[in-house]
Amino acid sequence: MSAQLTTDPQGTSAASTSTLHNSPQDYLKRILNARVYDVAIESHLEPARALSRRLGNTVLLKREDQQPVFSFKLRGAYNKMAHLSAAQLAKGVICASAGNHAQGVAMSAAKLGTRAVIVMPTTTPQVKIDAVRTLGGDVVLHGDSYTDAYNHAVKLQQADGLTFVHPFDDPEVIAGQGTVAMEVVRQLQTLGSDRLDAIFVAIGGGGLISGVANYIKAVRPDIKVVGVQMNDSSAMMQSVAAGHRITLNDVGLFSDGTAVKLVGEETFRIASGLVDEFMTVDTDAVCAAIKDIFVDTRSIVEPAGALAVAAIKQYVAERGTQGETYAAILCGANMNFDRLRFVAERAEVGEEREALFAVTIPEERGSFRRFCELIGNLPSFGGGSGPRNVTEFNYRISDQQKAHVFVGLTTHHKGESARIALAFGEHGFSAIDLTHDELAKEHIRHMVGGPSQLAQDERLLRFVFPERPGALVNFLSLMRPGWNISLFHYRNQGADYGRILVGIQVPKTDDNAFDEFLTTLGYPWVEETANPVYQLFLRQPAARP
Repeated sequence: MSAQLTTDPQGTSAASTSTLHNSPQDYLKRILNARVYDVAIESHLEPARALSRRLGNTVLLKREDQQPVFSFKLRGAYNKMAHLSAAQLAKGVICASAGNHAQGVAMSAAKLGTRAVIVMPTTTPQVKIDAVRTLGGDVVLHGDSYTDAYNHAVKLQQADGLTFVHPFDDPEVIAGQGTVAMEVVRQLQTLGSDRLDAIFVAIGGGGLISGVANYIKAVRPDIKVVGVQMNDSSAMMQSVAAGHRITLNDVGLFSDGTAVKLVGEETFRIASGLVDEFMTVDTDAVCAAIKDIFVDTRSIVEPAGALAVAAIKQYVAERGTQGETYAAILCGANMNFDRLRFVAERAEVGEEREALFAVTIPEERGSFRRFCELIGNLPSFGGGSGPRNVTEFNYRISDQQKAHVFVGLTTHHKGESARIALAFGEHGFSAIDLTHDELAKEHIRHMVGGPSQLAQDERLLRFVFPERPGALVNFLSLMRPGWNISLFHYRNQGADYGRILVGIQVPKTDDNAFDEFLTTLGYPWVEETANPVYQLFLRQPAARP
């Protein structure tokens, strides 16, 4: 990013309008004089009580999800725009953003009575696009990443004479974001102790951490500043390690708010000098952190908003700290609702509360039930208590000698999956631990099954099981020994009941007995043997004469 890319219509670059020294003391003055509270609020600093108990350290949550646009970005955008001249405001402003900065600019423009053109990547969640339009912003969709949108916005800015409001690489934007740290330091006193060992900050382009680091190092240099990035979007971490800015070829899109290929010049300089440590976290860890935040706050943050919490958990696990105090900035909550399905799916795996296995069992009468009973009797390895529930069970008959089952189980602590796999083997069931296998988690779990020549006399039924231990074993105990399960699909969806698809090989002579079995069972059911979907994808076509 060259200096000319951040020019305003008068040709003055952000770098040249910044302070001459750009020291923490210089930024401190800017932060103390920042104009943010015309539109922003002083968000809460709250203890995460459940997470703190679990980690043995005090975790404080800075609730920037409480801002009117559900993100800290409003602070920097308004502070920048509040310092523009009347002539600049009359022509209008333009920005590039994955969503949160866009909402901040749009809301600030409405407050200041100016036009705002917002260039957003095509990958931006619809909830953010709709929010910007609702706030009065003119949305232009372009490119797959923030950098693509940024380059397009520069072209439009130069063509239309608009003032560019940079999302992170501008001293006034950085100063506005620094007010978050100012509030944290002041709010510590209201919690009974001013102790803070480290503050964890998500990094995209680096505007937030630049503001936070400048304020912290000016007034509380004893507090460690830890920058957090996704492992597939770590432009700042790689740039600092290399000693110069690195442009990533690709960035992960799960945490769209931090998906930046190239960090800013000023933010790189600040982070290189003031940030004490950098960490990366993965998608599963972020999903688990979103759940942790929900448990303590009953609020759902976006992936970028959970990076800091994921990093705190990782930090404690790696260093074994006890009794320290950490602050996490929940930087945004503009979550696309449809993404919650993925988050819920991966949260348990991310926390290692769920283990996944491929288990081979003999294709013989009673082995299925014997395997289920073994699951119910598995001990806890390494601590923890309570029943071990089946979270997923997928099976399709495919071989006369062996059955391959995809199974998910709840776990009591991290690292337990390997011990469970070993226990399966000791009882004669060969098992492969798939807990950390991306192919299994993303795809194979949804692809178990298909037509089978062995599935003769198969009847297909949907059942609603009560979501409690022993429901499956009860089902199996009521079945006749001569009836064979040829297909089984179940996934825990978090409800009080489970939806299960079962294929059972029932000779036509046993139809009456099977009907009696369904009545005795007492579970709601629907027969799907005649369903065209089953006929197309799961039923072996009849042999041609």
